[in-house]
Amino acid sequence: MNIRKTIALQEATQMNVTDAPFVRGFIRLTDDAFKKGWHERNGGNLSYRIRPEEIETVRSSLRDPAEWTDIGLRLPDLAGEYFLVTGSGKYMRNVIECPADNIAIALIDEAGEKFSLVWGLESGGRPTSEFPTHLINHAITAKRTNGAHHVIYHAHPANIIALSFVLPLTDRAFTRELWGMATECPVVFPEGVGVVPWMVPGGSEIAKATGKLMEQYNVVVWAHHGVFCSGADFDETFGLMDTVEKSAEISVKVRSMGGAHQGIAPDELRHLASDFNVTLPEKFFR
Repeated sequence: MNIRKTIALQEATQMNVTDAPFVRGFIRLTDDAFKKGWHERNGGNLSYRIRPEEIETVRSSLRDPAEWTDIGLRLPDLAGEYFLVTGSGKYMRNVIECPADNIAIALIDEAGEKFSLVWGLESGGRPTSEFPTHLINHAITAKRTNGAHHVIYHAHPANIIALSFVLPLTDRAFTRELWGMATECPVVFPEGVGVVPWMVPGGSEIAKATGKLMEQYNVVVWAHHGVFCSGADFDETFGLMDTVEKSAEISVKVRSMGGAHQGIAPDELRHLASDFNVTLPEKFFR
């Protein structure tokens, strides 16, 4: 293909940012999640590591990098990557109404130390204060999954938060509780669930603690606060959050009725894992 044909093809495939399928998927998740009740006021945040072929479809709508902002850490594995991210102080319920005012595309510099906004937040603002936490976890989950994971999602589902006031704040306690409440859970998150004790959100300490757990889990509970999830795409990540929260809701209801009188035994969980070809870590059965 000659240069003129290549340029013509590129121009023909260009679209407005909000028409791009990856942006529509992002917007749909924010709307579905708000309707679930997981995002009071400006609570929660979402980010997506954009694929190279996706960014090319909207490149003509992007502005040139201008002002660069320090991330506060060095992430060379993310150098040159583009991220779609919710804005700080923005409400999930408003994303579908005016995406360009509430979300942004950020470019990471070649050193992996700074970012520049190249689209969005047109009325002013900056990415979520937990953007560094998202970026750390994007770097970790991309490495763990050989690049398959592209979504990091943080929400405030009420039932999982409620359980963090009554369960021991351990990976084992939360994993066994959630696995035991719904048959699908060991299949959806066979690796288990990590738990971070209460920490001030948005800082480097909670980012590091979450990142350490994300080296082995796709779900991390922030005690008395919410949940972080990692997934390959929007459907998978939303479905993971939904499954965790539904299991927590069942647990809360069972506890309110006086506690369980029967349940799924460890050997039954092992049999389930065998039938669905997943591996459940034995550490959760000891």
